Amino acid sequence: MQKLLQIDFPFTGPFGDEMTQALNELALSITEEPGFIWKIWTESKSGQEAGGIYLFADKQSAQAYLDKHTARLKQLGVTEVRARIYDVNSDLSKITKAPI
Repeated sequence: MQKLLQIDFPFTGPFGDEMTQALNELALSITEEPGFIWKIWTESKSGQEAGGIYLFADKQSAQAYLDKHTARLKQLGVTEVRARIYDVNSDLSKITKAPI
């Protein structure tokens, strides 16, 4: 069953176009993660937060990526990573035009 992974954390920037340039290589590498389907990047300059909503093929893939990304963020000095893994109700999601 597909799993949705939601991650957010305190972030001081860069945001917008600068974030795109700075994290382009990271974005490309995420597409190579086992079980990865897609990611929506989230950012809030006013709230000083960033994160993402990911869709993975299964729980094992989502958890493995969460563990890897949390470790990467902690190496960068991020002390608080908030994350949740959810089941996806594909039938209802398709009705509401989810990209699945």
